[in-house]
Amino acid sequence: MGDVAPDLEGFCGVISARRSDDVLGEWAVGLADRTAGAPNTPATRFGLASGTKTFTALTTLSLIGDGLLQQDTPAREILQDDLPLIADDVTIDHLLSHTSGIGDYLDEEVDALAPLSVPVQSLDSTPAYLPMLEGFPTKFRAGERFSYCNGGYVVLAIIAERASGTPFADLVRARVFEPAGMASTGFPRSDLLPPGTATGYRDDGRTNVFELPVVGSGDGGAHSTVGDLHRFWVALLAGRIVDPALVALLTERVTADAGDGLGYGRGVWLDGEDLAIVGGDHGVVAVSRHHPPTATTVTGLANAEVPTFVRVRELMSAIRAGGVGGAE
Repeated sequence: MGDVAPDLEGFCGVISARRSDDVLGEWAVGLADRTAGAPNTPATRFGLASGTKTFTALTTLSLIGDGLLQQDTPAREILQDDLPLIADDVTIDHLLSHTSGIGDYLDEEVDALAPLSVPVQSLDSTPAYLPMLEGFPTKFRAGERFSYCNGGYVVLAIIAERASGTPFADLVRARVFEPAGMASTGFPRSDLLPPGTATGYRDDGRTNVFELPVVGSGDGGAHSTVGDLHRFWVALLAGRIVDPALVALLTERVTADAGDGLGYGRGVWLDGEDLAIVGGDHGVVAVSRHHPPTATTVTGLANAEVPTFVRVRELMSAIRAGGVGGAE
């Protein structure tokens, strides 16, 4: 395994490094449930926050592959009378690539951790998000620039439900989680977490149960494990989830620099050769990086707001330099 390990000071969660079928190293720190004293383990499920968007994008692309949607399908065609402030020129592809210009219920260019405008317990299905998405005027013409948009991915979930006739969580399970063998991944209720799931904790020590929707949708709320995320990357790039042509669309660099030197495709962040899932919210941090040439995944999942992105990037760099698990 080499002599390289991540900096774990102040960390609370799990960091994992895997290559193909081999576990190069896994480090579990802190408590999944502070009341019960249950420790985090490599099998613990963690919230993914915006990491969910990768699965939403892939589900949407699978519907495109089946002919139920097209990249240039106007959102208005599916939404009909709902969300009338979404402009006529906004397409599925604009929503996938964060270039739609629609107004956002949680605009990260203004405040990434703003409180929700509706009671979190009311958000128990994807259609229930519609009132929260209402009333936000267009920011710019579709295709003009990149602007990260949480609401756009909830709109994608609404569109996917309507195009398929299947509830969003069931749709993602059938089209992504099951083909990838992700048996520990899903959309649990935050007030009824399954055994082995980490509770998210705010900086003041309280849980995040009053901060996030009770059931996630297209922009967040999936829970997963470090092992399942590695299985996801391997299955994705092997063509077991969608056709390789759709994988190419997912990972195509639509925006060269979307911030912090990272490019963006359609639901996936791009950093050099690495593909990345990234999410963060109250009591949740999730980063999973995959290096396709070596089938190496480094994932950091945390149930507290602790620096994780840099830890994961540095560990991936060390592995690729030969410090963990041998040289490439």
